[in-house]
Amino acid sequence: MSEGVSPRIPRSTYRLQFHADFTFDDARQIVDYLEALGISDVYASPYFQSAPESTHGYDISDHNRLNPLLGDEASFQAYCSALKEHQMGQVLDFVPNHMGIGGPLNTWWMDVLEDGRISPYARYFDIDWHPIKTVLSDRILLPILGDRYGKVLEEAGFKLLFEAGGFFLSYAKTRLPISPATYAKILQSARQHLDSSSQQALDASAREFTALPSDQSRSAAKIAAKVHLRELAESAESVAKAIDLVLRSIEGEPGNTSSFDALHELLDEQVYRLSYWGTAAEEINYRRFFDINHLAAIRVEIPEVFEAAHQLVFKLLASGDVTGLRIDHVDGLWNPRGYLDRLQERYRQLRALPENGKGLFLIVEKILDLTRESLPLNWPVHGTTGYEFANQMVQILTDPSAEKRMTKIFESFTGLHENFVALAYEKKLLTMQFSLSSEIAALGKLLDELSEMYRIYRDFTTNMLTSAVREVLACFPVYRTYTTEEGVVSDDDERVILRAILAARRRNPTIEKPVLDFLRGILLLRLPEDLTPQQRAAHIRFVMKFQQCSGAIMAKGVEDTAFYAYNRLVALNEVGGKPEQFGIDLAEFHTLNQTRANHWPHTLLATSTHDTKRSEDVRLRIVALSEVPQLWSKAILRWSKLNKKYRLEVDDHRAPSANEEYLIYQTLLGTWPLSDFRDTERREYVERIQQYMVKAVKEAKINSSWIEPNEAWEEATTSFVEKILDEETNGKFCRDLAELAQLVARLGAINSLAQVIIKCTAPGVPDFYQGTEIWDFSLVDPDNRRKVDYLARRRLLASLRHAHPRELLEDWQSGRIKLFVLQRLLAFRAENQRLFLKGSYQEVPITGEHSHSVIAFERKFDSQRLLVIVPRLTYRVGLWPTGDVWKETLLTGFKPETHGWQDVLLQRGPITLPDRVSLSTILSDLPFAVLFYPG
Repeated sequence: MSEGVSPRIPRSTYRLQFHADFTFDDARQIVDYLEALGISDVYASPYFQSAPESTHGYDISDHNRLNPLLGDEASFQAYCSALKEHQMGQVLDFVPNHMGIGGPLNTWWMDVLEDGRISPYARYFDIDWHPIKTVLSDRILLPILGDRYGKVLEEAGFKLLFEAGGFFLSYAKTRLPISPATYAKILQSARQHLDSSSQQALDASAREFTALPSDQSRSAAKIAAKVHLRELAESAESVAKAIDLVLRSIEGEPGNTSSFDALHELLDEQVYRLSYWGTAAEEINYRRFFDINHLAAIRVEIPEVFEAAHQLVFKLLASGDVTGLRIDHVDGLWNPRGYLDRLQERYRQLRALPENGKGLFLIVEKILDLTRESLPLNWPVHGTTGYEFANQMVQILTDPSAEKRMTKIFESFTGLHENFVALAYEKKLLTMQFSLSSEIAALGKLLDELSEMYRIYRDFTTNMLTSAVREVLACFPVYRTYTTEEGVVSDDDERVILRAILAARRRNPTIEKPVLDFLRGILLLRLPEDLTPQQRAAHIRFVMKFQQCSGAIMAKGVEDTAFYAYNRLVALNEVGGKPEQFGIDLAEFHTLNQTRANHWPHTLLATSTHDTKRSEDVRLRIVALSEVPQLWSKAILRWSKLNKKYRLEVDDHRAPSANEEYLIYQTLLGTWPLSDFRDTERREYVERIQQYMVKAVKEAKINSSWIEPNEAWEEATTSFVEKILDEETNGKFCRDLAELAQLVARLGAINSLAQVIIKCTAPGVPDFYQGTEIWDFSLVDPDNRRKVDYLARRRLLASLRHAHPRELLEDWQSGRIKLFVLQRLLAFRAENQRLFLKGSYQEVPITGEHSHSVIAFERKFDSQRLLVIVPRLTYRVGLWPTGDVWKETLLTGFKPETHGWQDVLLQRGPITLPDRVSLSTILSDLPFAVLFYPG
């Protein structure tokens, strides 16, 4: 077998978010720290050319150029060299679904805006050149204006520029190209200001643009024509002045409406149609990333586009600077499996590998239903980015016995009696109405065209068919299905489609059954045999477009709306989460781990990411409220009475609403600092909570929204946050909050330590988001992109050398105990790689009084054995539960090798384990244990 056939499987990954304040040089300087921590691979956010103001890198404007704001080629190579020197790999986050089009850096998009369908890059983007609105035929709607087009025009909001031989339109900070087809008209107008010789020269230039070819030679001819015009303007001052005079006259004069006719006529001849940003939802005719107008989808299913977009990443893979890829938003692709197959094939070609296997370490950002959906086994990947693990952990650390009590508390406080599944359905419908209606209309149009192929269905109206599409998408239980161009519908996908059709029928009985039957047949590809190849292709196209749309609706309707409107226990409202499910039992927890061991042993295990709604430590504090519902219930009633005077009336309603106030109190308990505030820290903290609540209110789309902001409501909410956290005027509340926060913080710390231990020992690759190696109390982005203090973390890491674990437990507020557990277990993983790469997984039975408060499992490989025991739901057992509190809880049915066990965390042994042993012995010093039998 060829060298390098086996991919480099990371032992652990550490996410770095690159942006202007964290560069290649910054990353290089912490590589030694990451190695000392035990990290084997950096997991890097996208660092290709993106918008200058980007804080995340997902708005890539050029896949084949490094972002200069992060450093030059030399600094990038120094960073990569540092990784190699420390034997560390690099998993790169790659974005194949879309590109940023908000500025001139995206030369592909600029060329399309300049030349339209004859641009060689027109097919690179997913543009509907024949949309429902006929005036947009062969044009692109650009919804970039802050006001209505006519108003912007007649208030002189547009300016015309002449630079480097080309004409451009300037609006605000945006610069758009003018079509060369309209250059002659501009130049013709400039003739009247010139003498005859200059007129002839200008005429010659105009003819160059008029005669531009429409084939592959166009680009070179266009560049040459612009060079000639630039040289003419530079050599003859009169020409430059004449052009400027014409441009100023075309721009128009404020107050003189008719003076803008010429500019309007010029703009009407462009490839793009400028419009108010609010028109995008209904009329935009290019596919976007969700509903973000400045992120346009690209068609990597076309081989030419695939190759063009991956030149640099293939170079990095070939050189070994990048050793694995994380594929962003895989569900947005036309054919995810086809794309992933092509990636592996190209990597095999780069490395001269055999025609099989998964030579490239490849993971995908795929959101899975925790208990009812799995990653397709035929995908050539090693797993997902790990959201399902984060949700598995928060569910197992939720006390299911408190569900009725917590529901009653929520409903009593807020006055809401909502079923989350019904709420999600309503929010998906809302999303399709106000954010993605153009996508739904396009699907309805395609389905209508299909119905015309059948006599029995041709009487279905476009409105009927569009309504059916909307209803089925609102009832879709997963992000998407994966029918391919070959017409293969898997059994799993068929079950999903039938379930959605059935739910749509039940939720909306006004939709005629034959219409849903027709849609069901199309989605299942139960097509007549006598269709022509063109007709069959049209059917496949509808299904593929439907699949690309369903994930966006799920994400926007559920994650970005319903999750902010249903606040029963917000720790459960995580990406891929199921807020309607209140905990899982131990048997289901172990089954999920067993499945992962069997099928995806190298998937990432994430607990915090750049997209999570709150950090792992915030989440696991809030989930601890399920352990103390009686304390929570009494506290919020006290707090609400104390803070009633700070609520305001807005539009005849109390602001913030009771539901928003309920969210605020959970957020405060989840983020409350472990030490007393300094003045500047308190101000910063208040501002963070205020910013979070403004985002939460907008996302919920009940009292405000991004599309139609209610500034009075938002100001009332931020004022409420400020006033309740003013210790001078509201000290009683602050002290009361701090008291409960102290208990919740301790319970959350136990939860977090249990999670770290499981993450480092269960099947999969532990993934750590930057900064979370100690306590991190961040909220949703941009809060989770704040600068990480690595100097402080270095000092804490160095302090572990001579610290005893018991001492670290007593000093738990510093975060050193989390750092200690993580470092020690990662070092153990490095020494026993085969155990974690190939080891089996099985539950270890616990009996006795507190058996439901223990998670225990075993990993085996050859004669090696690893026993892991961590606590859960510990309020009923005791804070920092060690020693005698466990004496009636036994490890039974476990057949250990009696002698020779080693305590990995305490680094002591040999230890003897009899057939029946009390946890009071194993957990005598720490409330958790990791024991290893080396064989």
